[in-house]
Amino acid sequence: MSVGRGAFARPPFAERPVSPPPSYGVPTEGGELMPWSFVTEQLERARNYWVVTVGRREMPHSAPVWGVFVSDDLFFETSPTTRKARNLARNPAAVVHTESGDDVVIVEGQASSFSPTRGVAAQIVRTFGQKYDGYQPDPAEWTDGALYRVEPSVVFAWRDMPTATCWRFR
Repeated sequence: MSVGRGAFARPPFAERPVSPPPSYGVPTEGGELMPWSFVTEQLERARNYWVVTVGRREMPHSAPVWGVFVSDDLFFETSPTTRKARNLARNPAAVVHTESGDDVVIVEGQASSFSPTRGVAAQIVRTFGQKYDGYQPDPAEWTDGALYRVEPSVVFAWRDMPTATCWRFR
């Protein structure tokens, strides 16, 4: 993986989401769409991310995690023994939501265990350390499945409902 080639490097065409009812005020055409830069800025800036996974009986499980946005890829850590890691081992479907309910970014996709190259690992460790007051993860632990990379299928973003924007990755 090289800089600028991650899963979020080439966003698809921005469109309106189809789910809000007319009372939400989302225009069916025209109006302001959110720029992709808003998505990447929020993913970089968020301190915590809410990760939703699917459990054994198809029950959702939500938990906050620490993560970083590096080279247009979103990564988070969790021990292989956690409920979310066990869920992802069975079913990689995941939703990742930034912590803000006002400046919203929601990523639907798949989260898969990831073992980075030495250079990418160094970038990820450095970014974790800058973001979380000197925290230094050990890349050796990632070989056991403690680091996850998110592959987006749909991204939603908004500041208020008239700006609701959707990107569908094919």
